Amino acid sequence: MSNPVSILLPVRNAETTLEECLRSIAAQSLRDFELLIVDDHSNDRSRQIATDYCSAHRRWRVIGNRGRGLVAALNHGIAATRSELIARMDADDLMSPQRLARQADHMTTNSYITVLGSCVSKFPEITDGYREYLTWQNQCCSAADIDSEIFVESPFAHPSVMFRRQRIIDAGGYRHGDFPEDYELWLRLHGCGLHLEKLPDVLLQWRDSPQRLSRSNSRYRREAFDELRAVYLSRDPRLTGHADDFVIWGAGRRTRQRCARLLDKGFRPQAWIDIDPRKIGNHLDGVPVVAPDWLKDRQVFVLVYVNNHGARADIAGSLHAMGYRRGRDYLMVG
Repeated sequence: MSNPVSILLPVRNAETTLEECLRSIAAQSLRDFELLIVDDHSNDRSRQIATDYCSAHRRWRVIGNRGRGLVAALNHGIAATRSELIARMDADDLMSPQRLARQADHMTTNSYITVLGSCVSKFPEITDGYREYLTWQNQCCSAADIDSEIFVESPFAHPSVMFRRQRIIDAGGYRHGDFPEDYELWLRLHGCGLHLEKLPDVLLQWRDSPQRLSRSNSRYRREAFDELRAVYLSRDPRLTGHADDFVIWGAGRRTRQRCARLLDKGFRPQAWIDIDPRKIGNHLDGVPVVAPDWLKDRQVFVLVYVNNHGARADIAGSLHAMGYRRGRDYLMVG
């Protein structure tokens, strides 16, 4: 493989943003890279724009997607790349000029890393919900952070990552299913014990629009995330090792709906933890609802299903004060 990095860029009907994206790629300080554009059956000018740009760059090329859809395009692209390090990119986003250099240098120096993301900024504007998510994501950088927080949300902006080609192939590549393909891959790699981390630098401008798959595709609906989390959480040794002595923090109706997918897989908590005096003292399906003080001097594993970011921070503070350790004695679940 002659180039240290391949950029994998799937494209479908992106004529309005593709040129700006390609200009940001051409401006990379690292010059020794391959760009592979996988056209997913576009019916606008995307293929022509890509072909025109590639004609001016010796190591840029366009191929067609043998299948249909993003997962097929990604797997076809991975198979066709010529480098061991692959940087993901989307046709509506922009790279910082230092992105490839910073990530390639870090991956080369630290061979144990399988996936390396970066912090991102949103443009052209950001909604309140995405602002909270982006703040959380840009604070979730170290391998320890990701290990502790991976069941909250997807810890990476997909087009910000660089990964090792062969390790992704060995893990089975991207999978088709009724779930977000990137989050499923991160959970699967994490479950295999592979090292995931993120540079604390903002190296990607992540475009927000109503057309993003995360806003428009059913694979990204709330229920799909909940089921995906439940599948991988039910296999996580931190929970399976405490299957008989775990509790769930949060006894509200919405919390119970979200954790029902995990409980349907045969798990039953010792107690529900809640701060609402109207709930404390009741039973839900025969399981008592107790106050947080119940956790003092007990050795149980805690799943925190409270969904508000501010409330999660308060709960983490309370658990730390009682001697519970993040990622070992408790996990936050989105």
